[in-house]
Parts: sequence; C-alpha cells; structure tokens
Amino acid sequence: MPIFPGRYAAQSDESFVVFLIGARVNKILALGSWPRVFSAMPAMIAELMKQPELGLLHAHYFVYWRGVAVLQYWRSFEHLHAYAHAREAKHLPAWAEFNRRVGGNGTVGIWHESYLVEPGKFETVYANMPRFGLGAAVNHVPAMGRMQDARGRLAVKQSS
Repeated sequence: MPIFPGRYAAQSDESFVVFLIGARVNKILALGSWPRVFSAMPAMIAELMKQPELGLLHAHYFVYWRGVAVLQYWRSFEHLHAYAHAREAKHLPAWAEFNRRVGGNGTVGIWHESYLVEPGKFETVYANMPRFGLGAAVNHVPAMGRMQDARGRLAVKQSS
C-alpha cells in the first residue's frame, strides 16, 4: 500500500454508515466453538468486496485481547440491512450456524454497533499513512485550506 506523505483527510458529501462488528472468545479452551465463528467473517467480506453494488465501501480488521473486530463503512443502512437479511448471501447461514453451535452457551460473544453519519458531521486526518479507515472508503484528499484543522473539516463556525 502506498504511503501518502503529508496530511490527508476523508471527504464525502454523502451519508454513510460506520458498522463495527466483532467476536470475543469467552472460553478459550472451547476450541470446538470459536474458530468456526471467527472464520465466517472473511468469507462475508470477500463476498461483499466482489459485489460493490451490495453497499460495502471498505472494511478493516482489528485484533484485540480475546477477539477480533471489523470496522466497516457502508453506503447506507438500507444496504447493510439488506445484506444481513439476504437469503442468498453468506451472512444468514453464518448466523444460523453461530446459533446452532454457540447460541447462548457463553463460549463466544458477538457484538455490533451501527452509526449513521451525515455529511459535515465527521472529520478525519491521516498523516504519512496509506489510505486507511474512512479515507479508504470515500474521497482521500490533501488536508489543505479549510481541511487543515478539525474545526475546518467539520465546517464548524467559531464563536466570536
């Protein structure tokens, strides 16, 4: 991935959704349960990346103690919801298997959070970075002019 020297920002005039999803191993020795849960997400992300019309703009994995999470950017909540409920997609079978294999036994925890973001209600900055996060999902622009500081990127008026 190429590094972009200097400061850059993400820019979008469209609404989008930030979706965080993850799994946490609660019982580390329960090897029959959690590896299959963790292996389901890469197949879903691959499916979504091959079909941009489904609405995923970008995804990035994070590993944390006892778990893994995926930061996702979606074109709209409607796209996200449609994928989650599409009978022909990989999500529903993975969800059904999770419920069969783990259900409420406490072996693995799963979580997700959705944030609907309107234009002008976010700001980002990336210094000496490859395209990353929202900057990989939408326009990646030099942080110059009004984009130089957080207040300008948010287009927030300073009180006098």
